[in-house]
Amino acid sequence: MNKKVSIIGSGFSALSGACYLAKSGYDVSIFEKNETVGGRARQLKKDGFTFDIGPSWYWMPDIFEKFFNDFKKTTSDFYKLDKLSPAYKIFFLDDVITIGDHMDKICEEFERIETGSSTPLRKFIAQAQDHYDIAINKVVLKPGISPFELVTKDTVTRLDRFFKTISSEVRKNFKNPKLISTLEFPVLFLGAKPSDTPSFYSFMNFADFGLGTWHPKGGMYEIVKAMKSLAESLGVNINTNSNVEKINVENGKAIGITVNGKFIASDIVLSGADYHHSETLLDTKYRQYSEAYWEKRTFAPSSLLFYVGFDKKLKNIEHHNLFFDTDFKNHAKEIYDNPKWPDNPLFYVNFPSVTDESMAPKGCETGFFLIPIAPGLEDTPQLRQQYFDIVINRFEKLTQQRVKDGILFKESFCVNDFISEYNSYKGNAYGMANTLRQTAFLRPKLKSKKVEGLYFTGQLTVPGPGVPPALISGKLVSELILKNNVKR
Repeated sequence: MNKKVSIIGSGFSALSGACYLAKSGYDVSIFEKNETVGGRARQLKKDGFTFDIGPSWYWMPDIFEKFFNDFKKTTSDFYKLDKLSPAYKIFFLDDVITIGDHMDKICEEFERIETGSSTPLRKFIAQAQDHYDIAINKVVLKPGISPFELVTKDTVTRLDRFFKTISSEVRKNFKNPKLISTLEFPVLFLGAKPSDTPSFYSFMNFADFGLGTWHPKGGMYEIVKAMKSLAESLGVNINTNSNVEKINVENGKAIGITVNGKFIASDIVLSGADYHHSETLLDTKYRQYSEAYWEKRTFAPSSLLFYVGFDKKLKNIEHHNLFFDTDFKNHAKEIYDNPKWPDNPLFYVNFPSVTDESMAPKGCETGFFLIPIAPGLEDTPQLRQQYFDIVINRFEKLTQQRVKDGILFKESFCVNDFISEYNSYKGNAYGMANTLRQTAFLRPKLKSKKVEGLYFTGQLTVPGPGVPPALISGKLVSELILKNNVKR
């Protein structure tokens, strides 16, 4: 009889792990507390508008392709990908930088801002590509068990790049503050300040400039639908509206989970839910990490999000738009060093309907506004409205148009929702930051040290935040389960 695996949650890492384990012959069931699968990557549909309410950037297309290739499929079997041209715009107070879909275009834009800057840019991106090759093909494919996983010929010869920071490397080669912000921006996906992120993580810059920004037609939720379809084709049993209330342990071994008051016997339990929350489902003696441990971790930001339907097409915008018309450093301090609601927040706006007409009614625009904030902040309707007014006023000014009169509706999502919808620790949006002290084997473990047959996956464990790392995390934990001889 096949071993039974119960998986908590249905985000990218959980779906990934489910597919690999089912392929290996396990009897896999997913239990998701919400009505639809996808974890934080859910979708909102309203009055003909379609919003991805979670991740909205499709970077590292090779990782998605590798995932589906592992099942003798390709992404094109499930969804259509378009490379965005331009990739995105960055709005500053006195200028707009447009990031093209090719290095030559990006170099031209850098030269426009700072003469001679294309030469160090090409060198920087070449080094970032070297980091990408090592990171994606070697470092992130390790399960985070031992520090020796990082000791390879490739990493040892580049050891200094783990102790220098992205910020120092960028500032050594570029003087213009706009270009500095442009090059520091991608590491925000790792959930930490550029000044705290090892320069090795410049591989995110290659993901940006080298591999480009893509869009799956119909939105990011098409990936979730694809993975759900693949999982079901492999025999995975998916249960929604199924709240896991307890991880049951007997004699130090996981024996199942309690779902909506009912016990589900299991040989293996894998949690793709928030790691901190997952451990609260255990009796105290079986928890690996104390509250003090979590309190000392550096968490990636939370977010204040707005989903806005506009009754007209908007001007001077692209699919992805970053608004860096205020001080990057100050906002970062208000997230990491002195957590508070930001005085002058940077923000991001996604208009998928600019390139994908299926995302909004004809002649309308689908708008997704995001303000990064510290996790754990007070969250009230008044604060949400106050910050919407701040960003919409700046948006109007910088894009030189009136849009308030075109708003058909707006919905919001913030700290309280991340907690209630996803059991997210302090309402964080992106998991645990990838700082030097929270990299690889220094992150919470894939396998429980205290409970046999209990495993974890997702953005609080290895490799870290982001959709591509989540796919990899699911693969890593499935390989670990197999390696530990938990077989049919």
